[in-house]
Amino acid sequence: MEFVSGYRDEFLDFAALLFGWFRKFVAEKGTIGTNLEGRWRQLEAQIRRLPQDPALWVLHVLPNRSVGISLGQGAEPGPGPGLGASRLLGDEPPLHLRDLSPYVSFVSLEDGEEGEEEEDEEENGKASSGVEKVEPQGGGEPAPPSRELPQEAKPSAESQVTQQETSCDDGCREDRGEDERAPEKRKGRRSEAAPLHLSCLLLVTDEHGTILGIDLLMDGSQSPATENLAPRAYALLCHSMACPMGSGDPRKPRQLTVGDAHLHRDLESLVPRLGVKLAKTPMRTWGPRPGFTFASLRARTCHVCHKHSFEVKLTPCPQCNAVLYCGEACFQADWHRCPDDVSHRFWCPRLAAFMERAGELASLPFTYTAGDPYQLLQGDGPALMPPVPLDPPRSLFGSWQDYYTWRGLSLDSPMAVLLTYPLTVYYVITHLVPQSFPELNIQNKQSLKIHVVEAGKEFDLLMVFWELLVLLPHVALELQFVGDSLPPESDQQHFTMQRDGPEVSVRPGSGVSARLSSGTKEKGGRRDLQIRVSTRPYHLLQGPKPDLVIGFNSGFGLKDTWLSSLPRLQSLRVPAFFTESSEYGCVMDDQTMAVATGGGTSSPQPNPFRSPFRLRAADNCMPWYCNAFIFHLVYKPAQGGSVRSAPGPAPRPPTPAAPPVPARRRRGEKKAARRPRRRR
Repeated sequence: MEFVSGYRDEFLDFAALLFGWFRKFVAEKGTIGTNLEGRWRQLEAQIRRLPQDPALWVLHVLPNRSVGISLGQGAEPGPGPGLGASRLLGDEPPLHLRDLSPYVSFVSLEDGEEGEEEEDEEENGKASSGVEKVEPQGGGEPAPPSRELPQEAKPSAESQVTQQETSCDDGCREDRGEDERAPEKRKGRRSEAAPLHLSCLLLVTDEHGTILGIDLLMDGSQSPATENLAPRAYALLCHSMACPMGSGDPRKPRQLTVGDAHLHRDLESLVPRLGVKLAKTPMRTWGPRPGFTFASLRARTCHVCHKHSFEVKLTPCPQCNAVLYCGEACFQADWHRCPDDVSHRFWCPRLAAFMERAGELASLPFTYTAGDPYQLLQGDGPALMPPVPLDPPRSLFGSWQDYYTWRGLSLDSPMAVLLTYPLTVYYVITHLVPQSFPELNIQNKQSLKIHVVEAGKEFDLLMVFWELLVLLPHVALELQFVGDSLPPESDQQHFTMQRDGPEVSVRPGSGVSARLSSGTKEKGGRRDLQIRVSTRPYHLLQGPKPDLVIGFNSGFGLKDTWLSSLPRLQSLRVPAFFTESSEYGCVMDDQTMAVATGGGTSSPQPNPFRSPFRLRAADNCMPWYCNAFIFHLVYKPAQGGSVRSAPGPAPRPPTPAAPPVPARRRRGEKKAARRPRRRR
C-alpha cells in the first residue's frame, strides 16, 4: 500500500478535485442531451426536493485575458495525449507541481501577440464582466426567458460545449487542430505550440469559500463574447446542487447571488424553478471568510480507483477503519493485492494500531481549530513574536505548554504551525541526541553545524529558525539547507540572520534582518545564525562533516534520491534524525533504509512539538500531522565493529592487551643485539 498524504502539494489535490468533478459534469451534460425535455424536468423536480443550505451561494463569472495553458506532447497515460488524467488521479500521481511541467504549463498570452492585440482587446472587452451583452427581444426581456430555454439553447450551445469540454477532458485533443482550423486567431504565434485560452471561468461557491461547481469556457466557438451564458450557468447550478464538489450532501441554497449584472438578469426566470431565491441585485464584492482553508475544498477518494465522494459512496475498511473504498470490488482488489506485503490484508492490523494513536496525537493544549497561519508571514502588521524574555529558561522545554508560557505566547496563537520546525531541531539537540549519543556531549558544544536534508517548505519558512538562537543563546549555529527542491538561484549562497533590535520577529524588517554574507564569520557571531544553501541531492554535497543531520517529513520511499543519500549518511555515520507525518511513513522509511544500506531506523516516538493542525488525507482516515513522529537512523555496523543500536561515529574495536608486551620485548632484544656489535 502507498499513501501520499502529507507529502503531496495541496494545489495538486485541489487540481485533481476540480478535474474529477469537471469530467463528471461534462459527461452528465452529454447524458442530458439524449432526452432534453424529460431529463431537465426530472432534474429540476429532484432539486426542488433537496434540503436547504442556510449558507448563501455565489455564482462567480471570472474572465481571463492574459494566461494560457500550454500542453506537452509526452503524456501517453490517461484519456488521450496532452495532460492525461492519470497524471493527477492515477496509481502514480505527482507529488509536486513541478512534476507536471513536461505535460502542462501556464504561459502569458500578452507576449508576442502584437498582430492580434486589437482583436483580442475587442473580444475580451465584451467579456470584461464575464458575459456578453444579451440583446433583448420584444418587450425588453433577455433572450430567451421561456421555460424552454435550457432545451432550445442546448443544441446550439450545450452540444458544442460538451464537445469541446470533453476534448479538453481527453487531454485537449484539439490543441493542434484548432490552430489549423482558425489560423487567423493565432497568426501571431507558432501553430504547433499555440496555448489554449481559458477565456472565462464559471464558479459556484458558498459564502464560506467552499467550491461547489466549476465550468470552463475555452477560446474558440464557445467564446463568451458570442454565446449566451445563461444555459451553461443554469446547468452548472443544477449539477452543483445535485452533486456538490465540496463536502456535504446534495442540497440547494436558500439564496443565490450572481457576480454579473447581465447573467443575473438572464437567470431571474430560471432559478425560481429550482425553489431557490435569487438576490434582488447582482453581487458587487465578495471574499472568503477568515476561516477559509484548502482543507474545505477537498473531497475524499477511493484508495483503489481514486473516484471522489461526489461520484460514489465511500466507506472505510470495517476492520481497521483506516482506508476508504467505493465498494466491495475495490476492497477485494486491495485485500488480495500482490505481492502480499503491499496488500491491505497484510497492512490492516498495523493500520488499526496506527488509528489508535489518533487521540494521543490530537492531545495538544491549543484552543484554536482553524485558520491559515502561513499568512502570518506576510503583510506589515505587528511583530508576530513577543520580545525575548530577559530571564533565560530555567529548564529544557519538553512541551508546547512550557514553551508558550516562557515565550509569552497565547494558546490561541497559531504560531505553532510555523515554530514546529525550529522547536523540533531544539528538541533533537537538547533531548534526543543526549539520550541516543551521550558520548557526543552535544549540549556542551559552543558551535553546531547542522544539515537540513531534502529541504523544501522549511526553506520558505527560513525566518522562523531564528528562534533557535533564542532557545540556545550560547551556541553558534550554522544551518545548511540541502536539496534539489530548493530555488536554483539560491545555490551556494551564505546568509547571516542577525538581530538588529531588542525584539525578535519572524517578519523581515522588524527585529530580524537577513543579509548576504561574504562567507567569513564575524566577531561575536554567537548571536548570528549562519545559513548556507546547496541546491543538489545530499549525496552530491561536498564539504566538512556536520555535527547533526535533520530532515522533516522525509518520505524516503517517495523520492529516488534517498537511495543514494542514505548510503552517503551511512558513510558519514553522523547522528541523523528525521520526522514523519504518520507511523505508516516511519515503517516505510525503515524498509527503505534497509534496502539502501542494510541498516534500519529506531522506534518512532511522538514529537511533542508537532504541528497542531491535522492533515486531512484523501483516501484514508489515519491521523496525519506535520512532524508527528521522530526517529533516527540505525547504521549497519562497520566491518569488524560491534553492533550498535544507534547511529553515530563507530567505536574503535578494543585493542588487545597482549600485543604491546611483545612489541616492547622486540625493541629490547634489538637493542641488546646491537650493543655487543658496538663493543667490538
